[in-house]
Amino acid sequence: MKPIPFTKMSAAGNDFIIIDNRQDILASKKADECARKVCRRKLSAGADGLILIEESRKADFKWRFYNADGSEAEMCGNGGRCAARFAYLRKIAPSTLTFETLAGIIKAEVLGERVKLELPLPYNLTREVTLNLDGADYLVDSITVGVPHVVIYVEDLANCEVVKQGKMIRFSKHFQPAGTNVNFVNIKHESTIAIRTYERGVEDETLACGTGAVASALITHEKEGVKSPVSVLTRGGEILTVHFTKENNTLKGVFLEGSANLIYEGELYPEAL
Repeated sequence: MKPIPFTKMSAAGNDFIIIDNRQDILASKKADECARKVCRRKLSAGADGLILIEESRKADFKWRFYNADGSEAEMCGNGGRCAARFAYLRKIAPSTLTFETLAGIIKAEVLGERVKLELPLPYNLTREVTLNLDGADYLVDSITVGVPHVVIYVEDLANCEVVKQGKMIRFSKHFQPAGTNVNFVNIKHESTIAIRTYERGVEDETLACGTGAVASALITHEKEGVKSPVSVLTRGGEILTVHFTKENNTLKGVFLEGSANLIYEGELYPEAL
């Protein structure tokens, strides 16, 4: 097996291994296993996810996104920004581009080191569901923004048990079989929120979650009147910006804007897999 060229990118603290797979250098049937192995920290390259860039007949390119546990996800906001900038830098796509995902065709605009990404229209907004888990009641809201998300309000964001509570909610019967991502949210201002996220597939708290930022911004708008554009302070310290409009009581034009940083390039040797 020949070494596989790859690029490491990071967006708001989420890091990704990106492979230009337009020549099928990595077989589709091995992609999930590859993701599990190369995303291991200290034992391989290490990342929150693996992104494969492939040919598309519908858009500038197609992506396949795998979480660190090998599960394939419909969408990832931070990963999407990285994929867009990668494609632009490699001259796979122009600065204003589209790419094919399991969640549909996604639009993006590369703005230097920042990328503005259009997310799929949200659906399945469900308000104030009470979950009884481990003897405690949790009042949560949920929404799907490409992938499913739960939002739960907390007063003390710094000291909330993100991993323990997030894992219970993620695997609760209410959200099976797919499970859900879980966002803990504190409203700071009429257009500013802070979040911490337990990510499905990573099965841990991450420094940021793009679709989680969008889900949290939309739900706090619907329930508390938070205004667009919403500044979302992530655990990693970066502020993501969520833009949206509303027409006839329907959310439209949902965009996520933030950095997409090129970290390094290298080759994955057989020992990494």
